[in-house]
Amino acid sequence: MQTIKRRPFINRCLTGTAAMAGLCSAAEQIQPEAFSIAAAEDKLSGWIDAHVHVWTPDTTKYPLNKSFQIADMQPPSFTPDELLAHCRPAGVDRIVLIQMSFYGLDHRFMFDCMREHPGRFSAVALIDHRANDVADQARDLVKQGARGFRIHSQGDAKQWPNSDSMRKLWRAAAEDGFAICPLINPEDIQFVDKLCSQFPDTTVVVDHFARIGVSGKVEQDRLDELCRLARFPKVHVKTSAFYALGDKKAPYRDLLPMIRRVLDAYGPQRLMWATDCPYQVQGQHTYQASLDLILKDAAFLSASDRQWLLRDTAKEVFFN
Repeated sequence: MQTIKRRPFINRCLTGTAAMAGLCSAAEQIQPEAFSIAAAEDKLSGWIDAHVHVWTPDTTKYPLNKSFQIADMQPPSFTPDELLAHCRPAGVDRIVLIQMSFYGLDHRFMFDCMREHPGRFSAVALIDHRANDVADQARDLVKQGARGFRIHSQGDAKQWPNSDSMRKLWRAAAEDGFAICPLINPEDIQFVDKLCSQFPDTTVVVDHFARIGVSGKVEQDRLDELCRLARFPKVHVKTSAFYALGDKKAPYRDLLPMIRRVLDAYGPQRLMWATDCPYQVQGQHTYQASLDLILKDAAFLSASDRQWLLRDTAKEVFFN
């Protein structure tokens, strides 16, 4: 099965991302440990970044998927320590790692990061949603530490509602309590809607506003579709990847009307902030600018709203 290489969000946004094939060998099961930063729970801090990718230049220990080359790793390195250098000064204590496509379905690096930083990271894995044994694969990865699974729109999203393997995955997610995290283009919202109609008890977390605004303009009809998904009480939206949406310029205030619209539709308890690092910290974009849009510039958010977007929603979905 062909795999399309990972490119910066702004360039890959309107193209499909191919499914990965195969499954990594079983790794040592990750045992939850007491979270050492719990003292931050009751403060207006201790934020959670709900969407980050990490990788290492050590391609000997962690070889790349055959569809990628070392030259594709841009930046060449984005390790947990490099990530935390951005997070700590901003008051972000926990992070949801999204499996980087450089590694395909070999999740060893992500799970090793979790073991080396107990309590700091949660994980969303990649999975081949076309595999007949997709539910068994998912349950095995949950045992290793995954809390959700990213599914990519690769031009086949219209087939998802009628796919036996996709329905197996959504059914297992509802039964076992893990999340489905669609990375979709705006035109694919309708197919997620159909799956939610079939499996309303499945927890769903839509990445990056379903890429609405990546063309430079927020398409109101697509935003309407995204907001209609709110009728399913287990659907969540990541208010994320500000660097790639709308004007694509800090301080990103042109995105505030879209944030307010999804807030009115979903409520703060179903929205979660995220950066999509390392892409949020490239060029003129900074980590703090992404956080400040929610923390300082969105005047319509109450203190409680900010706590939900910046911490509590992601905590409930990915850490509890």
